[in-house]
Amino acid sequence: VIAETKDMERVMVSGVAYSKNDARVTIKKVPDKPGVASQIFEPIFKSGIVVDMIVQNTSEDGLTDMTFTVPQSDFYKTMKLVSGVAGKIGAEKVIGDEGVAKVSIIGVGMRSHAGVAQKMFAALAKENINIMMISTSEIKVSCVIEEKYTELAVRVLHEAFGLDDEKKANQ
Repeated sequence: VIAETKDMERVMVSGVAYSKNDARVTIKKVPDKPGVASQIFEPIFKSGIVVDMIVQNTSEDGLTDMTFTVPQSDFYKTMKLVSGVAGKIGAEKVIGDEGVAKVSIIGVGMRSHAGVAQKMFAALAKENINIMMISTSEIKVSCVIEEKYTELAVRVLHEAFGLDDEKKANQ
């Protein structure tokens, strides 16, 4: 079992995945205090809407921005729910974007190799693909990008990690 684990970890990235069915919601200038995140997400969860990525910026002057993704099919419902909460909590405004996609690199070996995320970011930057959000775990790095760049992003990530040619895989 140990030899198998070491072999598996040598393969940094074993695949690239994408989702074109996402939308992004940003709440600007949210009061940075206990309970606010719960107030924002409670009506969303009670409505059965699945939230994927959540990013909260560092607080500045007691205010922060919170951005998250939901399925495109729930975008308008989410915007309505969040707009109602934003007024109650004193947030400045709610901005939404239906034209986003999520691209991810996946691999067990990422946890033992430094620089995998940077290699992903560099590959996207080389093609002028802007990263709007980033999420990481032990086995996955995901980026939210403009939906129109999805196919290009998948192609360049396959190339960057050698998934387009098994001989040069993960060099």
